[in-house]
Amino acid sequence: MDQIIFRPRDVDLSRSPLRGQVDEETFVLGAFNPGLTRLPNGNLLLMVRVAEALKRHVRDDHVAILRWASGRFRLDRHAKDNIDTQDPRELRIKGGLHRTIVLTSISWLLPVELSSDGSRIVAQHYDRAIAPRAPYQEYGVEDPRISRVDGRYLMTCCSVSAERLCTSLYTSDNALDWKLEGVVLDHQNKDMLIFEGKIGGRFMALTRPVGEVYLIPPPDADFLPGPAIQLAQSPDALHWKPLDRGSIRPRKGSPSSMKVGGGTPPILTPRGWLELYHGVEPGKVVGKYRTFWALLDRDDPARILRLEDETPLLEANPALCPDLDEARYVHNIVFTTGIVEHGDDYLVASGEDDIACRLTRIPKSRFS
Repeated sequence: MDQIIFRPRDVDLSRSPLRGQVDEETFVLGAFNPGLTRLPNGNLLLMVRVAEALKRHVRDDHVAILRWASGRFRLDRHAKDNIDTQDPRELRIKGGLHRTIVLTSISWLLPVELSSDGSRIVAQHYDRAIAPRAPYQEYGVEDPRISRVDGRYLMTCCSVSAERLCTSLYTSDNALDWKLEGVVLDHQNKDMLIFEGKIGGRFMALTRPVGEVYLIPPPDADFLPGPAIQLAQSPDALHWKPLDRGSIRPRKGSPSSMKVGGGTPPILTPRGWLELYHGVEPGKVVGKYRTFWALLDRDDPARILRLEDETPLLEANPALCPDLDEARYVHNIVFTTGIVEHGDDYLVASGEDDIACRLTRIPKSRFS
């Protein structure tokens, strides 16, 4: 099985959290990058990132932008003469002391229930949608990852605002009713993946801090400078300490060495912790995103037992959704975000070209 399971057209915008607050006409720019877990009833939960955008954000003399503040959604107006409007996902502010952007959409999370094998949609839980509700989420809640540890569901998300771009944590006993616990990683530390199980009695997570400056490694190093996957641990899943040793770095010779980042929450196998991650190859706009995999030692996950970073596990596949060709605004992107066991297989959830949700069945033997 390798299929597009959820598309922008599947979202009922009449039930969007924005309805009744924003009178402007909107559309779904993308329904993608879903978290994935198994519900207590045996069905699957796909937590879909819905990027909702104004149909017309570029006006005569200004750009209109959606924002959440003080308990409601609203529109801001920014002067158009100093904004680069070429990218449909984000607008860049010209000049200034720092690289500054404006998002053309605001993201909220829609719980979509699937059958136990992932083959069909059972329900869409709009009454349990997760919308911005804190100042650090004024531009949205993005890219959920769901882990289950000791029977409790933990979901990390990227929360976006002018104040900070950070990782927030939600917790739940049933994966449908979520409590916002607050910020757990600060500015521009993305792709936080909590291991599905404790190590030495502590919670463990992969993180991916991003900076503007990277120092050159020694000439004989086998890695390149750039965003890399790091490790952190916590006694309670709320307070995290980075470990002295990291995990996966962009490797010299790999076709995807521009940057790497976590994909699925690590799950324990007989051979170690299985991690599916993304590697990025330089290219137009954002580059080419593909999914690779690694096995980490079960007791010391800083120790990499196997790294498969040359032949991709998953690549973008436009043939899966030719009906979305006209709506597609980026290409060559598969962004893997969830994994569950299903008999002798894994079901893997991904965002396909930042527009739709893809579900792929992969035999467990693929990782032996």
